[in-house]
Amino acid sequence: MIPNWLLKRAALTPHAPALSFQDRTWSYLELKEEALDRAGKLRSLGIGRGSRIALLGGTSGEMALLIHGCLLAGIEMVMLNSRLTAEEIEYQLKDSQSEWLVCEDAVRRKTLQHVCRSIVYDELVQLNREPLQLEQMWEEDRTLTIMYTSGTTGFPKGVRQTAENHTSSALSAVLNSGLHDGDAWLHMMPLFHISGFSILARAVLYGSEVRLFEKFDAAIAAEEITTGRVSGMSVVAVTLERLLTVIENGKLSVHPKFRTMLAGGGPVPVSYLKRAEQCGLPVLQTYGMTETSSQTATLSAVDALRKPGSAGKPLFFTDIRIDGQTEPFVKGEILIKGPHVTTGYIGKHTSTQVLRNGWLHSGDIGYFDDEGFLFVSDRRSDLIISGGENIYPAEIEAVLAEHPQIVEAGVCAMQSDTWGAVPAAFVVARSAIEEESLRKFCQTRLAAYKVPKAFHFVDELPRNASNKLLRKDLRESLTSRK
Repeated sequence: MIPNWLLKRAALTPHAPALSFQDRTWSYLELKEEALDRAGKLRSLGIGRGSRIALLGGTSGEMALLIHGCLLAGIEMVMLNSRLTAEEIEYQLKDSQSEWLVCEDAVRRKTLQHVCRSIVYDELVQLNREPLQLEQMWEEDRTLTIMYTSGTTGFPKGVRQTAENHTSSALSAVLNSGLHDGDAWLHMMPLFHISGFSILARAVLYGSEVRLFEKFDAAIAAEEITTGRVSGMSVVAVTLERLLTVIENGKLSVHPKFRTMLAGGGPVPVSYLKRAEQCGLPVLQTYGMTETSSQTATLSAVDALRKPGSAGKPLFFTDIRIDGQTEPFVKGEILIKGPHVTTGYIGKHTSTQVLRNGWLHSGDIGYFDDEGFLFVSDRRSDLIISGGENIYPAEIEAVLAEHPQIVEAGVCAMQSDTWGAVPAAFVVARSAIEEESLRKFCQTRLAAYKVPKAFHFVDELPRNASNKLLRKDLRESLTSRK
């Protein structure tokens, strides 16, 4: 059994700072009361323990209150990416069988669907609050969140994340990085991502503060870090570089309180790590995925400088091995085991087997060095990581295939100085078609970051003897076109 996080934390440290957003700060007692208010208003709609609803909105104080309200009340949350198109959102609402959609007014235009009932934040807060019975303890296998991750079939998969998954992930993280009085985490990540949600979860378990902002702002981040307001922050490579530039140009000094710059979402260039060292920023590279409820391996502070490029060692409750390999420096697929690993998918992928002989097959390629440090050589062979966002080519290919003039399409990663990588499409067309027409077609069906940044018209796509598309050949052809 696991304590209902916020009930327990508010009882232990009621007056400790819990959350700040814009000009408002909540103590843990105040956060509990506001979360109870949201839970009671959801209850007035018939939403209670065991219900499943979808949340759609940006990073805001109201979204954080809704999340905590759902957690208190035992409501399963489907965390929708606010950058998705209406079509993509509709698919996830149908697949998850969400009973309600709760969204912010700014994204109301994306909710023109009849899949489930919906309500915006402003309407919800006007409702009367109904009393509800709260559980003091949770079963370990209770589903808290569902997050969609792109599937190799082109259909996103809804990943179940349980109380045990999130709790063990948070405990593993603190055993690696430590906990100090007055710790506060600078939160500039999307709340619908596992990275963003896990910051909220860790804070409640640790009793630390979350300093929440709507989006990443390098100047504000630099001020928070150099003035000693925060002790940690999560970034991806592209946001780390922007932050480094502000610190370097301003000749700023990192405050001694700041201990952890957690870098995920793909490998960080060694040049960035060297610049961070010069700035006094302790960058800890980490490796994880939606199926592992955030981190599964992280580099500790004491090893950060001597193991650049490493994702560190498996966290305390985690086992990682390289499939079929026992010797150091030999690459293979990364396999993961532990209480933080999802128990399964929902909807269309309910029958998809998550574990094989107890191990999650990540699809990522890596190796251990002779000291047991994990290095991730390649992300999933076809995965495009663009500014921390995961993009699967098959999803884009499926959209392009819907165009009446397209025979087939292949998508691969194209290098980008800004985002690390962006999608590029190779298209076999039935007749002449304008590139801009294809781009607009994709924009109505895909989030902006998934829309190909280049279209190449070809006579045929490279395939092997089994007729499998060879995306590696597509990537190589991009190089030859330069």
